[in-house]
Amino acid sequence: MAPVVQSFQPWVEKYRPKQVKDVAHQDEVVRVLTNTLETSNCPHMLFYGPPGTGKTTTALAIAHQLFGPELYKSRVLELNASDDRGINVVRTKIKDFAAVAVGSGGRQGIYPCPPFKIIILDEADSMTEDAQNALRRTMETYSKVTRFFFICNYISRIIEPLASRCAKFRFKPLSEEIMSSRIIHICKEEGLNVDAEALTTLSSISQGDLRRAITYLQGAARLFGSSISARDLISVSGVVSPDVVMALFLVCKSGEFEMANKEVSNIIAEGYPVSQMLSQLFDVIVEAEDITDEQKARVCKRLAEADKCLVDGADEYFQLMDVASNTMRALCNMPEEFCYE
Repeated sequence: MAPVVQSFQPWVEKYRPKQVKDVAHQDEVVRVLTNTLETSNCPHMLFYGPPGTGKTTTALAIAHQLFGPELYKSRVLELNASDDRGINVVRTKIKDFAAVAVGSGGRQGIYPCPPFKIIILDEADSMTEDAQNALRRTMETYSKVTRFFFICNYISRIIEPLASRCAKFRFKPLSEEIMSSRIIHICKEEGLNVDAEALTTLSSISQGDLRRAITYLQGAARLFGSSISARDLISVSGVVSPDVVMALFLVCKSGEFEMANKEVSNIIAEGYPVSQMLSQLFDVIVEAEDITDEQKARVCKRLAEADKCLVDGADEYFQLMDVASNTMRALCNMPEEFCYE
C-alpha cells in the first residue's frame, strides 16, 4: 500500500468549504444561494461582514458550482485588493471582460453553466470612489452577460448607487459553538488533542473569525505537537496573557504610581502590542463588577483616545502610561486633572 502523501497546504485552504451548503452558520445566505444555484438565476451580489466568516469562500463556491472546473477560468474574473483596481482597470480590464458575450451551451453534467460570466471583486471597500463610480455604467450596460460579486468588510464604504444594484447578504461572526464544532472536525482529521478550555480560549482570541482560529491552531500544532493547551494557543496568537492584563488592572486599583510605572515598563520590555493590551484591558474594565459606571466611562474615554493616538503613530510607552495613570485616577476617585498652585 502506497504511503499517504503529506499535505503542505495551509489548513485554511485545505478545509475551505467547496460547496455553498457547507458554509457554517450563515443559514439565511446559504438558503437563498442554494435556490439561486437551482434556478441559475443570479443577480449582482454584495457580501459584507467581519473577516473570516465565509464571504470569499461562498463567492468562489457559487462560481465553481455554476461553471465547474472546465469553464471556471474563462467565465470568472477574480480581482483582489492586491491587484490594481483603479479607475483605469475598471475602464479597460473589467469592461473588456464584461463586454464579451458567452454562448448558452446549457448544462454540462452537474453544472448548470448559465449564459453569463461572473466578476468577483474581493475587498471592494478598498476601491476608490472614482473606480466604484466607473463601475455603475458597466454593471447596467452588460447586465445580460455579466454578474458582479462584491465582497467587503464595511458596507458603508461601498457607494450607494452600487449597493442598490446588488442583492445584499450579511455574514455574521461565528458563534463559539459553531466555531468549536469546526475546530473539533479539523482536530480529528489532523489527529490533534484539544481540551474544552483550549477550545473556549481559541474562540475568545479569534473573536468570531474562523480563518484566524484555524491559523492559530495550525501554528500551535507546528510548535507544540498533537496535544495543545490554552496557554499554547495564547502564546502563538500574540494575545497578551490574561495574567499580565489583570496585574496592570490591580496595580491601577492600588493607587501606587511607582508600581504602575514598573508594570508598564515590563509590558513594553516584553514587546506586547499596546493596542492589543488596550483592547483586553477594555474587556476587563467593562466586565468588572466592583467599579461604578462613572468610573468605567472615565477609563473607556481615555482608552479610546489612546487607541486613536496609537493609530496616528504615538509612542506606545507614553500612551500606556497615560492610560494607566488615568485608570488609577478613575478607580481611586481622584480628580480628572491635577491643579497646580
